[in-house]
Amino acid sequence: MGEIRLISTATVAQKRKPSESTQRIDLNPWELRFVLFALIQRGLLFRKPTQDQQMTNIIHHLKTSLERTLDLFYPLAGRLGTTVNGDDDTTCFFIDCNGAGVPFIHASADGVTVGDIIDPVYVPRIVHSFFPLNETRNYHGVSEPLLVVQVTELEDGIFISCSMTHVVADGLVK
Repeated sequence: MGEIRLISTATVAQKRKPSESTQRIDLNPWELRFVLFALIQRGLLFRKPTQDQQMTNIIHHLKTSLERTLDLFYPLAGRLGTTVNGDDDTTCFFIDCNGAGVPFIHASADGVTVGDIIDPVYVPRIVHSFFPLNETRNYHGVSEPLLVVQVTELEDGIFISCSMTHVVADGLVK
């Protein structure tokens, strides 16, 4: 099967910054359970539109939609922060709603078709490369983004993937 070719990368951020009262969201014990887990990774597979819609228009529309979404769900554009308590030498995690942004990756899997993805009994290895931040754990959110989006063009389709930390979205992957 083909290989992934990077076309472009951009950082998408919300237009409106959150108020000072919502700049920091402390994590509760329930959320801290997920810090050691791998990221949530989900993808959507579509056939390419039959119309003569340019891929650049689709990418632009997806980026704009993400920007608008981040205005409402601004913690997704933040990073994890930590505070070390001097009294007992423990570390507290929180979401720093700093508006650092969400990486948006546009890639192409040359020679890969929708059939190559859905026909095999097992998930093909190439699908692993459709998700950025593989092998990343939630606690890496102090230096890595809390959400990353990748749009991968296939010969006859589009694969849209999201890799997101558990601390900003409920969910458990077993």
